[in-house]
Amino acid sequence: MRTVAAMGTVAAVPPSHPETSPMKYRLAIFDFDGTLADSLPWFRSVFNGVARNYGFRALNDAEFETLRGVGNREVIRRLGVPLWKMPMIAAHMRRMMAADIDGIALFDGVPEMLRDLKALDMRIAVVTSNSEENVRRVLGHRNAGLIDHYACGASIFGKPPKFRQVLRRSGVPAHKTICIGDEVRDAEAARSLGIPFAAVSWGYAKPELLESQAPDRMFTAVGDIAAAVRG
Repeated sequence: MRTVAAMGTVAAVPPSHPETSPMKYRLAIFDFDGTLADSLPWFRSVFNGVARNYGFRALNDAEFETLRGVGNREVIRRLGVPLWKMPMIAAHMRRMMAADIDGIALFDGVPEMLRDLKALDMRIAVVTSNSEENVRRVLGHRNAGLIDHYACGASIFGKPPKFRQVLRRSGVPAHKTICIGDEVRDAEAARSLGIPFAAVSWGYAKPELLESQAPDRMFTAVGDIAAAVRG
């Protein structure tokens, strides 16, 4: 039982329940890279080396920027990456990031935003293609403890099963959940399960590409997230 002070008195407030709370959302599912963690500069720095190792196109700066403006499937097509190679490439990238993890930081305001969500009695999940170890190391011990559910290691188009897993574990229905991410595949995965999608403007995909997906919300600042989730 929580308590709140009002007019000089202390009134009892019953604990909230995911399906009866008047809050707009009760569960926030975050992507990690490009949404919580500022890993795009690192990704750009290692991209061409990975391309040479796995036999797909290297990119100059202008080409890299162009690909930020198209969806994930089109990126794969233009790079000429066979889908059967994607799991190997993803595993290789996770290992590389683990070796460079001290050079990757959270976006400004993320720790405060996570604390604000917990103060609202929100449940928080991270669904990502990255590894749970990498995610926890970038978050740091205190911030990692604010996350209720980790569903990591998703394949590039394999987030829907991870979302289902989080919904089942949390007991929160899709319509009381919001997915917050920075790529078209995040929007597609959320919509496939009837989960509202909010895009962030500071990640991997360009804002105009994400706007074309008709997100339920478009965040341009980390500090706007908690108030919008509260509704």
